[in-house]
Amino acid sequence: MQRVPRYALTGALLALAIAPLSACSPAAVPDPRPAAEALAGALATNDFSAVHVTGTGAADAATLLGTALEAFKDIPRTTTLLSVSMDPEPVDAKQPSATAVLKTVWDIDSTAKDWEYETTARLSFDAEADAWAVPFTPEMSVPGLETGQYVAYKTTKAARGEIRGADNAALVSNRAVVRIGINKPEVPGGKLEDSAMKLAKLVDIDPAVYAARVRAAGDKAFVEAIVLRDDFERTVTNEAVEAIPGTLVKPDVLPLAPTRSFARPILGVVGEATAEIVDQSKGTIKPGTLVGLSGVQAQYQKELAGSNGYTISTYSTDRKPVEKLFESPAVDGANLQLTMDLEYQDLAQKMVDGAGGTAALVAIRPSDGAVLAAASGPADAGLNTAMLGKFAPGSTFKVITALAMLRGGKTPTSTVKCPATTTVDGKSFKNYNGYPSAALGTIPLSEAIAQSCNTVFVNASTSMKAAQLTDAAGALGLAAEAATGAASFLGSVPSTSTGTELAANAIGQGVVEASALGMATVAASVAAGKTVSPHLVADPAPKAGTAPAKPLTAIEAKALKSMMAEVVDHGTLKDLRTLRPAVFGKSGTAEYDSERNAHAWVIAAQGDLAVAAFVKDGSGGAQTAGPLVKGFLTGLPK
Repeated sequence: MQRVPRYALTGALLALAIAPLSACSPAAVPDPRPAAEALAGALATNDFSAVHVTGTGAADAATLLGTALEAFKDIPRTTTLLSVSMDPEPVDAKQPSATAVLKTVWDIDSTAKDWEYETTARLSFDAEADAWAVPFTPEMSVPGLETGQYVAYKTTKAARGEIRGADNAALVSNRAVVRIGINKPEVPGGKLEDSAMKLAKLVDIDPAVYAARVRAAGDKAFVEAIVLRDDFERTVTNEAVEAIPGTLVKPDVLPLAPTRSFARPILGVVGEATAEIVDQSKGTIKPGTLVGLSGVQAQYQKELAGSNGYTISTYSTDRKPVEKLFESPAVDGANLQLTMDLEYQDLAQKMVDGAGGTAALVAIRPSDGAVLAAASGPADAGLNTAMLGKFAPGSTFKVITALAMLRGGKTPTSTVKCPATTTVDGKSFKNYNGYPSAALGTIPLSEAIAQSCNTVFVNASTSMKAAQLTDAAGALGLAAEAATGAASFLGSVPSTSTGTELAANAIGQGVVEASALGMATVAASVAAGKTVSPHLVADPAPKAGTAPAKPLTAIEAKALKSMMAEVVDHGTLKDLRTLRPAVFGKSGTAEYDSERNAHAWVIAAQGDLAVAAFVKDGSGGAQTAGPLVKGFLTGLPK
């Protein structure tokens, strides 16, 4: 036998020893990262078509996870690959494996707090397919999730913040209500239409519309007709409701003011989010959510609402909780602090309710500008006339014109001419009907204010520029940017008026406009001896308004106060003369159409309180608005 060289045998044996190992050596196995990244993508989209799934098919894996995560199908999520590494000791020595670490983040709600966690997945190399395979298990997607289980979350509702006023009194808080409607399972056969129509008529809503809603609802639905305060028997008797087959009265609570009319245009209302609000929220507000629909309830919705919490758990097939996975506590809404005084507002509302028609009464504390009351008349149909009305202020504006005259060198004792009529650029101006003849001729400026001589202020306009009136209005808080913290308008005094328009502006007509809030601010500024910036919202503090070009000085305020005191002493507001402490003020009437219909105004101050009353259609400021001011000042709690 031929002898084989030793070195040749050694090389052959070595080749045999190496051959079976080289097929499974790490150098021949592809990088598992692409497969792990494909798995991350599949877990984020529930599409496993790009993953080599073993143990179950790609379609079955998608179905299983889709069922388990059904409650989360509309919630955005991301799954990213954090790392992937070869296992030093694979489960099967003949089948290399790798471990992927994945991070999943669910954007559950609008808060910055997300549900996030890490999971691991074992990948094994399928030599026959020459690809990395993923032996599928549900816990790759959610920690601890087993086949047959599902994941769900329960929302924990945040308590809505209250709206509080002076002395921390609750202006809006949770108050008992009842929801009255048709409970369809309880309606006898054939009585559905009849019951719906009868209930709608009883609670005074459109019968046809409500009946259509009832018909369209599911067979087991409760179809709400109306929500009433729990003292609803003052409006609808319980016996009348129960007499209609299938009706149901459900108790509940809602954020409400003390009464339906209490500061409603300012506070606003809370109700189910409209489709428009849901759309504009970009997913942060769900259908059926209670939100502020108007007033400060809507303006401060985010602060008042807080944010709901939620608990995420796994559940068994029989709907029993298995394990809590995550919890985000609810954050209750913050209270909104207003300066409004409960008793002052209630009294102001009673005053304007008695006035009839469009009316308003605003009370301000001069020392700090706090709005204590802002009531709008019942005829305003929910409009915030007190803080947003735009009307000619009439002769109450003469306080502003008088300030411009003081700044032009006049004093309260300066003599001025008060003719019965005067003409500017061909337009004739006259005093009001009934102006006292004894106050015509040459009189002190203070008497022109006391008796409200139109011609004095019309003539004064011919020697001043509109900007001087604008600056004077700003000094008294009227033309400044509103900074109340709520929807507001103070006044508008154009700086470009000339001729007859400027002349009319000087007596509060022309194109000047003011709200009751604005004119109360004028009185408050005189009382405070400085420019007052009114505010209704105390916390969060509103942004500061625009400072006037020339703020009111204490000397100017003293002169205005002395002249306004004469209005009460012997002028157009002498009906307020008996009030104590003493009152100073100014009345005003502003004709607004060719038929001489007129707005009635009175502004006044007593101690640390300034008031403005407005009635859209009145017979005269003192005669129509004066009693509102007197009733308010005498009716205040002592």
